[in-house]
Amino acid sequence: MTDELSDRTRHVRVRVEMVLEITEADELIRAAWARIEGDASMPREERDQAAQAVSRDEAEAVAYLIDPVDLVDEVPGVVLAQASWSSEVADYDPETDWDGSDDGEEMGPDEE
Repeated sequence: MTDELSDRTRHVRVRVEMVLEITEADELIRAAWARIEGDASMPREERDQAAQAVSRDEAEAVAYLIDPVDLVDEVPGVVLAQASWSSEVADYDPETDWDGSDDGEEMGPDEE
């Protein structure tokens, strides 16, 4: 199996898209404030700006609470090489079929 892996790339791109329903905005914002306040590596001025941002924008609060590093932190045999993420307010209709892709195209087997 090791020989097989050496012939292929050792990197895997994982794409995840989710739509979250905000059911308790105040609770969400309080949790984001707590995360921001607990980040000792963030300078005070930056923490103040971040706290203001999450107060105005629930999507921003979600972005502070969902961290790709947390998703793979305890997965054996992998190291996170690179990550980026964002969140935005989205129109969502639960009655509409949704495949999670931006362009409406289905993903091929090598993209799953």
